[in-house]
Order: sequence, then C-alpha cells, then structure tokens
Amino acid sequence: MPKLVSVIIPCFNAEKWLAEAINSCLEQTYSNIEIIVIDDGSTDKCLEIIKSYGDKIIWQALPHQGGNYARNKGFELSKGDYIQYLDADDYILPEKIEKQVRFLEETAADVVYGDWRHQRHLSDGSSLMENIEISEAHADILAALLANWWVALAALLYKRTAVKNSGGWDETLTAAQDRDFFLSVVMNGAKVVYQPGCYSIYRRYGSVTVSTSSKNRWLKGHYLVLEKVERQLLEMNKLSMKYRHALAKSYFELARESLFVDYSQYLIFLEEALALFPEFKTNSKRAAYKVVQNVLGFRQTERIACRALFVKKFINSSFVHPRKKLGVTS
Repeated sequence: MPKLVSVIIPCFNAEKWLAEAINSCLEQTYSNIEIIVIDDGSTDKCLEIIKSYGDKIIWQALPHQGGNYARNKGFELSKGDYIQYLDADDYILPEKIEKQVRFLEETAADVVYGDWRHQRHLSDGSSLMENIEISEAHADILAALLANWWVALAALLYKRTAVKNSGGWDETLTAAQDRDFFLSVVMNGAKVVYQPGCYSIYRRYGSVTVSTSSKNRWLKGHYLVLEKVERQLLEMNKLSMKYRHALAKSYFELARESLFVDYSQYLIFLEEALALFPEFKTNSKRAAYKVVQNVLGFRQTERIACRALFVKKFINSSFVHPRKKLGVTS
C-alpha cells in the first residue's frame, strides 16, 4: 500500500469555499489519503458542511485560536508519512499529491514545491484564472526565502519528519505565517526540491490581499519573521554575507511597503537593511534610479526617489474631478 498522506485544512468562516477544498482532496488520484479539518471557531455554516462528510474526513471543532493553532492541532491528529497543508479557501488539482509523493520518493527529498496560480474572484461574482506562477528551482532555498521569494502554501508537500523537526507553526504570528514555517523547515535541515507543474489554486478576491486588507499587521508579521531568522542565523554562526544581502533586500522591500503607511517605520526598515549590508544597492527596474544610484549611492538616491513618490502621490490625490470631490456623480 502507498504511504499515507495527511491533508490538514484549518477552517474559519469559509462556508463558501470549504466543500470545494475538501472535495479537491477526495478527488485525488492518490489512493491513501486522510483529510483532517480543524474548525477554528467558525460562526457560519462550516461545521454543518464538515459534518455532512461523515467518516470521509477526520475533524475537530475548537474555540477560535487562529490558523496556526489549528494547523498544529491537525498535525497532532495526523498519522501520515507526508503532510499537505491546504487553506479552506484554496484547492488542489486531482494529480497533485500523486505526482509530488512520487517525486519525493524519487529524489529522497524532504519537501517538494510546484507552480501555482491565482483564481481571482471579482465583485460582480465572476472569477478568472490568472497566469501560472512559475516557482522555479533555487540553488539556495534559504537565500531565496530570506530575499522575499514566496510560493503558495498549497503548492508544497512535506515529509512528516520535516514538519516535526521544524517545531511547527508559530502561534504568536498573525501574518507571514507560511513564510515563517517554510523558513523553519529549511533552517532545520530539510532538503527542498522543485517539481515543475501547476496543481494548486490560490484564491484572491478582487484587489484585496493580506497586505492590503491589514497593512500594519502584514508589515509587523514580516518584520517579526525577519528578526527571528536573523537572530537564529547569528546563533548558528551562519549569517553570511549572502544571507545578509538577502535579508537587506527584504527589509528594503518592507520599507517601500510602509512608505505611505508609516514614514517612521519606513526609515527603521531602511536602516535595518543598511545595518545588515552597508553596501546595499537595490536592483531597480528604472534606468534613472540605477544611474543616480551608481553616482550618488543608494541612500541619497532613495531620498530623492521617495520625495518624487510623495509628490506623485500628492498630485494624483489632488487631481480629482470637482464633482467627485463633492460626492456628485453624473
């Protein structure tokens, strides 16, 4: 018999999507799967949906304590040699688990990740599939994660030992949890491999993302993750120049994300980047930025760029049709 795969689905008020997530697991071509759904104190009809599956799934209903607690609880209940995490509003395609189990066994790796794509849901009720996100192979997976590379959670499959060695999901985090968990897995010695192919669908609602729905929470979450991994690398005597540069890149990107949210936070993140890697330069796509950066250096160029961005934002916000300013529509 093939080895058991445990699919762990944390669920909180996801009645609209939960059945599709569960069904996508039941429809897998791989034969030996257990599906574990942890209801995290939902107040909608999730529990009713869960119970309708009878003994096809394993489930537990808990008071609301967050997705990471639910994932850890699901792992405690699981018995699989392989672990698939799946958010209740995402789903996987039928061959996903079969292909990734086979690949892990062929490569003797601990974690495999693939490609994925957004399914965007629009306000009018329609939806569309976006282009496939090619995850690509990385020679140093830790450096890629430190530099802000990301892959959708559903696109990964873990050996049980890799999850156990990681220490589990950090229940104190309310954002950037999946990045933190993947970093923990890698930091604890897991061998990670890339398998081309898209078998995972990540839902997105209009233009709303975690970063736009609660920007401060998103910024704080990623900052905590970067602080944590920097401290761990120092303790392990592994904070090489390559990893310093990767972390500096992430701090710079956090700085830019916080520019119009909290300027003081922008300055803090910028200083973090330069403290880690004093010679840091951003690989801007804008030719003018690159030219000025080569002449004046990163810090002075960034000052100029930020002034320009603030002026642009002011002009854009001021250039509003008078009728719209008054709340009048034609």
